Amino acid sequence: MAFDPSKYTVAKAKPLPVVLLLDTSSSMNAGGEQSKIAELDSAVRDMIKDFAHEEQLETEIQVSVITFGYDGVKLALPYTNASKVEMKKLEAQGNTPMGTALRMAKDMIEDKETTPSRAYRPLVILCSDGAPNDDWEAPMDNFIKDGRSSKCDRMAMAIGSDANEAVLKRFIEGTENPLFYAKDASSMHKFFKFVTMSVATRSHSQNPNVIMKIEPPKEIVEPVAAIPDTGSYW
Repeated sequence: MAFDPSKYTVAKAKPLPVVLLLDTSSSMNAGGEQSKIAELDSAVRDMIKDFAHEEQLETEIQVSVITFGYDGVKLALPYTNASKVEMKKLEAQGNTPMGTALRMAKDMIEDKETTPSRAYRPLVILCSDGAPNDDWEAPMDNFIKDGRSSKCDRMAMAIGSDANEAVLKRFIEGTENPLFYAKDASSMHKFFKFVTMSVATRSHSQNPNVIMKIEPPKEIVEPVAAIPDTGSYW
């Protein structure tokens, strides 16, 4: 039998998809350089850098970002290995078309060429500081109850005291995850550090499809009762 070096291939690392649904509506823009959108941009970038450090031979962490608000709904970042992400700065303006963002995310997850069957169960994270102003109920139900998207792990973060908790809690129905709260910049960064820890734990486990229970910091699971005068950006 003739020697064929092409037979000696290394199996590709299986992707662990992380999909971010980020509110970039005008309410995220208050506060100038310390606005919610500026801190969200900073926290997301820090998380992606941490993901890049966690990538292993067996598992690659792929990040995708869908924004809703600025320029409508945009696929701001298609699935990209964390170590190769080059993301444009997040900007905020306009309304909160969350329903359309959910439809885009569902279509992306249902498409087996975009989110292949060999991938591990995706983690989908919804972050918002307000309430949707488009048709969101049917897209939400379709996302959490039907098809491949219903099998995703889901997290949600309420940014500030005006976020619609009922909508965000509906997004995490059927999961063991609480609704997370960001009452200031520090809380937002702690949330994404917790996400990093959760994803890193999965990527190191023997079966990354299994969602392990990790206790989050107390300050990001307590509701925002009021806006304290602490000099924070909201």
